Amino acid sequence: MSASSMLDRGKDRMLLAAMTGEGLRLFFPITALHAALWPLLWIVGYGFDLPFATTTSPAQWHAQEMIIGSFGAALIGFLTSALPEWTDTPRLRGWPLLLLAGIWAVGRIVGMLGAEAFIVISAVADQIWIALLIGYAIFLSWRRRTMGLTGFILFLAALSGGAGAIRLAMLSGDFQLGESAIRVTAFAFLGLLGLALARITTPVTNLILDPSEMTSPYRPHPGRANLAAGLVGLLLLAEFAGASGEVRGYLMIAAGCAFLDRVAEAFIGREMWRTEIVALGASSGLGGAGLVVCGLSLLGLPLSFVGGLHLMLMGGLGIGVLAVLSIAGLLHTGQPLHFPLSARIAIAAMFVAVLMRILPEFIPWMELPGGSHTLAACCWSFSLLLWFKAYVPLLWSPDTLDKETC
Repeated sequence: MSASSMLDRGKDRMLLAAMTGEGLRLFFPITALHAALWPLLWIVGYGFDLPFATTTSPAQWHAQEMIIGSFGAALIGFLTSALPEWTDTPRLRGWPLLLLAGIWAVGRIVGMLGAEAFIVISAVADQIWIALLIGYAIFLSWRRRTMGLTGFILFLAALSGGAGAIRLAMLSGDFQLGESAIRVTAFAFLGLLGLALARITTPVTNLILDPSEMTSPYRPHPGRANLAAGLVGLLLLAEFAGASGEVRGYLMIAAGCAFLDRVAEAFIGREMWRTEIVALGASSGLGGAGLVVCGLSLLGLPLSFVGGLHLMLMGGLGIGVLAVLSIAGLLHTGQPLHFPLSARIAIAAMFVAVLMRILPEFIPWMELPGGSHTLAACCWSFSLLLWFKAYVPLLWSPDTLDKETC
């Protein structure tokens, strides 16, 4: 074997070690690629259809792939990195992460084509990776004798139930069951978002206020930390119990107000204009606004439920995920917490994408060149691809391994 081939093989091993050094290094780039390419494929490539979807709803495939697919990859990367950090245990590295990525990818290949013949296979694959996350959280809780991860475990269980119900609805042709299951998966992710923001916002805010980390000038009211997630939990119970639209509507408004209340945490003086703070506040604000709109719609007001759902998912979850990708991507590679220009442009582009997608829902006569969906998808994809271009050199660089400042 020549010296050059040995050198190349050594570089490949170092690259693989960097890619699988922890969950977020592998799954955050996967998240950005899938979330960027899937909407373009579905809207521009397939024209809101799927090649092999004949009896199932392409729109429900779309919701499934964005929530369980794109946001699911972000969830795997986040939890496999954050749970060990919170419990002071060793992180997953190497082949376990590759195994998780392979299982996750099975469902995405089926979803990319709307391959109805393989719905069961994709359903089993999605249930496996969610179950592995649940098992991992339970194991760490038992190992550290802590109840601090219980909320994550419960919302992951709800996510598993919702994901399974979507597949069951596709198999049985029950459109209404599919719509209900999509709501359950969306609310489960909002609950996980609420828990994550409660743990992320305080240390990020303190790091911005005092980069030396010698003091902790920001201390939020403890009673509001998990209020949003708790109310989303009640909403999920109402969904599972088949409560009336009015009951679910009021619970949506309550949960939405709790998310909106978290926006107040961004008022920290002039530093509130830092993109890192704005992004986290916008995630809570848009997620809460979407819940309120959906709730008012169920109570009979002439508001678009679909618009509220996209405000909640594209806005709240989308910007929240992008903020976490951007913050963790810096802190876990030894960089100072200051978004590069590309990350700030990416967040602005995603906000524009959300506006272009939801405004036609509330202003029916509003017309955008190429339609609201096409422009929104292009801005959304541009945002995530820009993040990918800026952060992958950091996340996949052997030089940044074990240099986190988190």
